[in-house]
Amino acid sequence: MKLAKNQKLLFIGDSVTDCDRAKPEGEGLFQALGTGYVSIVDAFLQSTYPELGIRVVNKGISGNNVADLKNRWQEDVLDQAPDWLVIMIGINDVWRQFDSPFIPDRHVYIDEYEKTYRELVKQTKSEVKHVVLMTPFYLEPNPNDPMRYKMDEYGKVVKQIAKEHDTLFVDTQKAFNTVLEKIYPAAIAWDRVHPNNTGHTVLAKAFLNTIDFNWRKQ
Repeated sequence: MKLAKNQKLLFIGDSVTDCDRAKPEGEGLFQALGTGYVSIVDAFLQSTYPELGIRVVNKGISGNNVADLKNRWQEDVLDQAPDWLVIMIGINDVWRQFDSPFIPDRHVYIDEYEKTYRELVKQTKSEVKHVVLMTPFYLEPNPNDPMRYKMDEYGKVVKQIAKEHDTLFVDTQKAFNTVLEKIYPAAIAWDRVHPNNTGHTVLAKAFLNTIDFNWRKQ
């Protein structure tokens, strides 16, 4: 597995990462990591690789977009000095264009998204050992659905930035698409955005597979 002993693994993002984690520090105490994929990742790491002593921190904040991340980047990322940084942002950047179509102040269009995201990765790449970029997603199997189509466009931006900066990359939409072949979206997320335990487990597995987690390790 790619994680090494005593490394600090920090996740940052929006409500899908937040999941009612402890504030201001999502770390350590009972349910401090929230109830989502971050806590599932932590549970698998502790139960399977206890000898590594991996320190997991959750810095997700509900409602955030990429501009919000930029505003808190120094305190919530750089000052934390993680060994690993995992970013998943973009759902709100897209969603506000659909649920608040006449309030453009809440929209983050793709050019701004790409510019800001690239700046954050460029600024941070030399400060950490590893960066993992996870795409935003929308739990809609029809790729021609307007919001799904736009979310895929933002996901392509994340993939391109990961390629440019040679970071690890998690295609969360691809991971969900496999499940959506057999399960109706509302059975995973009532609003097609905020997953239940099944959806968060999909995210956790996608991340763990990317870091070469050994599922057979005793």
